[in-house]
Amino acid sequence: MSRSTADSASSVTLPPPKERRRLREALALSEEQVAEAMGVTKATVRAWETGRSAPRGRKREAYAKLLGTPEPTDLVRPEAEPQAQTEAEPQAQATRAEAQSARVEAPGEARPARSQAQTPAQQPQAQTHSQQPQPSASGNVRPRAAVKRAAKPPRAPSPAPAISPAPARKGPSKPPERLKPVAAEAPAEPAVPAGPPALTPEEAFDALYAYAAPGLVHQTYLLTGRRLLSREAVEYAFHHAWQHWPEVAVDADPVGWVRATAYEYALSPWHRFRRAHRHPDAPPTEANRRALLGALLELPPPYRRTVLLYDGLGLDLPETAAETEASTPAAANRLLHARAVLGRRIPELAEPEALHRCLSALVAEAPTATLPPARAVRTGSERRTRSWTRAVLGVTAALIAVTGFTAATAPTRYIPVNAPGEAVNGVPVRGGPQKLSPEDLELRDKLRAEPNPGPERLVPAVD
Repeated sequence: MSRSTADSASSVTLPPPKERRRLREALALSEEQVAEAMGVTKATVRAWETGRSAPRGRKREAYAKLLGTPEPTDLVRPEAEPQAQTEAEPQAQATRAEAQSARVEAPGEARPARSQAQTPAQQPQAQTHSQQPQPSASGNVRPRAAVKRAAKPPRAPSPAPAISPAPARKGPSKPPERLKPVAAEAPAEPAVPAGPPALTPEEAFDALYAYAAPGLVHQTYLLTGRRLLSREAVEYAFHHAWQHWPEVAVDADPVGWVRATAYEYALSPWHRFRRAHRHPDAPPTEANRRALLGALLELPPPYRRTVLLYDGLGLDLPETAAETEASTPAAANRLLHARAVLGRRIPELAEPEALHRCLSALVAEAPTATLPPARAVRTGSERRTRSWTRAVLGVTAALIAVTGFTAATAPTRYIPVNAPGEAVNGVPVRGGPQKLSPEDLELRDKLRAEPNPGPERLVPAVD
């Protein structure tokens, strides 16, 4: 690969990890199909969609084309290229219409309104994203592939179970507009007024903490039923966020990043071995809240987390599946099972609308937890990082010192050890005939001198 090709491939912009999963499901493609098309394994595709890794080189460019992300060179094209795009556009639209018709109707396919407003740390990023051109919806589908896909019969729907959609959700967003070629003599765009001054990392973290921390404590309490553990989980999540602030600051959903960390820590099975978190706190005095909280705590942790994200926070099904690191059919089955269990325990919540209303009201309650200030959380995170760094450096230095001392004092050649002499006991006696006495020797000589094989030899001689 030449240097120019590598530079153009590395400059391809990929959508966020959650958006990659959404675009794949919008095209009715499974992880196996994407892995086969890209020449990688299914685990690699899952890592791309969860954000643990990202493709590079030509695979990055091919992955962007597959998801519908335009190349950097697509913004300015020669005059002859729009005609070819116009000819391929109906075929590409037919292919995408076929994929959408084969897609399973599941709740949350329409992107819902977030229950949490945009954080101050995200406002500059939102303005920046709004100024960028939208990706092409059909200009990056190859004509031959479109003809082949259009010739195939419609695909049967996937086995994902149908779930009744929850109320009060926004409709599907408009499809992105097609990029148009920019002419060389296009007039200059009017100057965009300067936005608010950029926040420092400390100010952005403090704004995120003040906005999201109280609500996360309340949500974590609904998951665990333990107030002390919920505060500890949220503090740990923000400690972790400050340690990885360069990654959190550019994330499309920093609140979701911190929420996922807090949920993972709160639902860890190792807390059951701690005496302070072995048993849940006393249930609330209100009968309705006590019944709902008890029914939630009886669900397995993955099911509890899924129903809280979907029916409580209003996330759609792909986002819920991505945050719980499960496939969309698995998240749908967990949601159905959780609704069935809650409906059996509380008959008033058997309908999905009633459960959604009750959980939304429960999540939207004003939190009453008292949390340390954001500055204390930042300094605590830095102090913990310094302590761990010093501990690791100390252990490493001790290992180096022990290794050096051993190498300096070890002998350079082998010296055999002479064992001291000692008495050996328990040796058996020598076998074979014993030594003859003088009488035995005389008798033997006498018998040899007077051979008499007859019976008279047995008669004793009289002296």
